[in-house]
Amino acid sequence: MKTLFERIIEGELPAERVYENEHILVIKDIAPQAPVHLLLITKKAIPNLQALERSDYFLLGEIVETAKTLAREFGLEKGGYRLLVNNGYHAGQTVPHLHFHLLGGGYL
Repeated sequence: MKTLFERIIEGELPAERVYENEHILVIKDIAPQAPVHLLLITKKAIPNLQALERSDYFLLGEIVETAKTLAREFGLEKGGYRLLVNNGYHAGQTVPHLHFHLLGGGYL
């Protein structure tokens, strides 16, 4: 069964897309926890950080570079922002598909 994010990536479900390349899709979170709350999602279906294989490590660099660029574009660079990943159910991961949260725009 496809995850929510796989269905968004494939265009089966709507999402407010902010950025996309061959490996990453960035969307606005539908239940934002900060004035800016973006989800940086790997297009490859990887359940969580623990499931990341060495051959996928380049994705981490792409996530960080994309986060830095978006932080600049959304005016978060000076005030600061969080880039975080929830790994597993007990860490608050609700969708079993590797994704990072970029949060900023106010005190978090």
